[in-house]
Amino acid sequence: MPMRIRHKPLDIGKVKRPKAEVHIIKDQCKGCGFCIQFCPEKVLEESGEINARGVRPPKVVDEEKCVICSFCTSVCPDLAIFVLEKQCGEGC
Repeated sequence: MPMRIRHKPLDIGKVKRPKAEVHIIKDQCKGCGFCIQFCPEKVLEESGEINARGVRPPKVVDEEKCVICSFCTSVCPDLAIFVLEKQCGEGC
């Protein structure tokens, strides 16, 4: 927990953390690695496959850790990655 938060929030039991869907347009990626480098939760890593541009696009390691900050979307020069909140009902 960050140092600026010294106690747990009082409503932690009531509030559900939103679930993320990370979408990567693999053939649009140029392999700069900004999304991997700047992700605060380290949700992405370099994949083993090669795309149409001949580079290794990112892959999602653990989608559950994503906090939907959309920083990866902001730093991507090719707009090859975006994050959406999963729309689900009661059982999510």
